[in-house]
Amino acid sequence: MLKFVRTGLVALLIGSLASCGGGQTPTPRGAENVAVNRYLWAASLDVLDFLPVQSADPFTGVISTGYGTPPGSGSAYRATVRVIDPALDARSLQVALQSRSGPVSIETQTAIENAILSRARQLRIADGIL
Repeated sequence: MLKFVRTGLVALLIGSLASCGGGQTPTPRGAENVAVNRYLWAASLDVLDFLPVQSADPFTGVISTGYGTPPGSGSAYRATVRVIDPALDARSLQVALQSRSGPVSIETQTAIENAILSRARQLRIADGIL
């Protein structure tokens, strides 16, 4: 009887251990999949380099900046950029700009988005990936 119980416990232990790992090797730290477009991410940081970055999280795709003044302008702006998709596409990019007096015009915001998209395309071409 004791041999039967011991065999059952060993089988239970082996079964529970096998279900824990699933035969998969663990993902090394830092090698997780990032679900944002790397060119849009880098281009956002390049275009908005005059703004101090307060937080940047490539896993959620959010870049938040503090107030900064672009070269040749007297107005201070801050931005929140969201890269929401791995595609190099305008739909993958969301930019929210704000001045000290409130939201900026849609034309200014569109100009920043277009500058980021243009820079992202330049980075992609420079990598030789077409």
